[in-house]
Amino acid sequence: MPETLDTRPADAAPAAQAAPEARPSPSGSTWRHRGALAAAYKALYVATGRFTAGLSEAQLKADIFEGAPMGKIVDGMTAQIDDAAKTVSVSYADDMPPRIAAWRPVLGATQLPIGATAEAVKHLPNLPADVRPPSMDDLDWPNGDRNATAPGSARLEAVVEAAFEPGKYGGVTWGVAVLKGGKILSERYGRGYDMHTPQRTNSAAKSVAATVVGAAVKQGLLDIHARPVLPEWSRPGDPRGQITLNDLLHMASGLYTEAAGNPQQELYFGGAAAAERSALNIMDSPPGARWVYSGSDTILAIRALRAALGDDARHLRFPFEEVLWKIGMTRTVLEVDWNGDFLMSGDMWSTVRDMARFALLYAGGGVWNGERILPEDWPAYVATPAPAQPSYPDGRGYGAQFWLFGPGQGLPEGCYTAAGARGQYAMIVPEHDLIVVRRGFDLEPGFKLAKFVADVIEAVKAP
Repeated sequence: MPETLDTRPADAAPAAQAAPEARPSPSGSTWRHRGALAAAYKALYVATGRFTAGLSEAQLKADIFEGAPMGKIVDGMTAQIDDAAKTVSVSYADDMPPRIAAWRPVLGATQLPIGATAEAVKHLPNLPADVRPPSMDDLDWPNGDRNATAPGSARLEAVVEAAFEPGKYGGVTWGVAVLKGGKILSERYGRGYDMHTPQRTNSAAKSVAATVVGAAVKQGLLDIHARPVLPEWSRPGDPRGQITLNDLLHMASGLYTEAAGNPQQELYFGGAAAAERSALNIMDSPPGARWVYSGSDTILAIRALRAALGDDARHLRFPFEEVLWKIGMTRTVLEVDWNGDFLMSGDMWSTVRDMARFALLYAGGGVWNGERILPEDWPAYVATPAPAQPSYPDGRGYGAQFWLFGPGQGLPEGCYTAAGARGQYAMIVPEHDLIVVRRGFDLEPGFKLAKFVADVIEAVKAP
């Protein structure tokens, strides 16, 4: 029998199919649609949290749904879990099927579109049973976990310990690793997590997407300046035909978006296919002229690789076999939509150590075990400011799917990091051959990353 998981607070009122909070809003969103999004949010995260990460009910409540963007709507919904089928269903309206998320090995959980029934699960993209992560734990670091550490210092340990305490750096930290010269000098976990527990990376996945694109460029499959990027944009006169991969990676496609929102939420929780919602979007600005943080740009960059390969089976294997598993990231899961496009703008789960390996690939110039995985200039490319830049009070910049830090933030010149919501970071500090991975569950005001990294640098430099 399916298990039920109720993530409502103990004092919550009984769930209603149409909670008052979900009634029509001034934005025009209806209770039906917001309810559908909230139900998918719950189904998707319960499925991945349970079947990918093995999180307990308490961890799901505290680390996934605490502060959830749809708040009381999510709290009022109950997840029906089928451990045998690896599915999670969440009802939201009496006249509609529940929102369903189905889990598969390697590809994690995928939500079905609104209105789909469990019958559609068998049609989801999948990988053959023999395509599974290699067993590498017993290999030496960084491919495996043996001989991964080197002596640190009491001063560094004190800085890392402070990241887990409320106050000094802010946020809620669950994992930190500090590496120098490729070895782990300090590593610490909390909240029941360890070096093999994955959690959602949110937008830190965007940097991994750029890396998959880089591997495809190295193999001659993609050209970041070629036009058109997608077959959907190849009709004569289509203005989208002027968009390049370079524009997409720089968050400057010119496609319409409302900051990080529309059409993002429709992809993440509405079950909209990227091939329909993102690829068929309309123009808003000239390509390359305006920086707008849009997950669709990232997703379309990976869809360009799918188009270039012309082989969906190879497309599903490519990120794992050509990048992740080559560098020991065997506990990282990249999720896809029901149409088979990677949602690599945020739907990725990974461990602290896997993110450390990811950063090491860049610290090593894109070479791993003597094999060049990325073009020689790729690390410099992703760490070079894009032509159009964001405007943030702290002055941080943006490269190609990486955030840029330097003297303006109290750090050495040339620092760059993968970064995701709620405090997911893998900072590369080339001047000191240093990597700082920090994972968290932050709500506002968030974690003081630059301050933490600056303190780590001073601690490592100290005699």
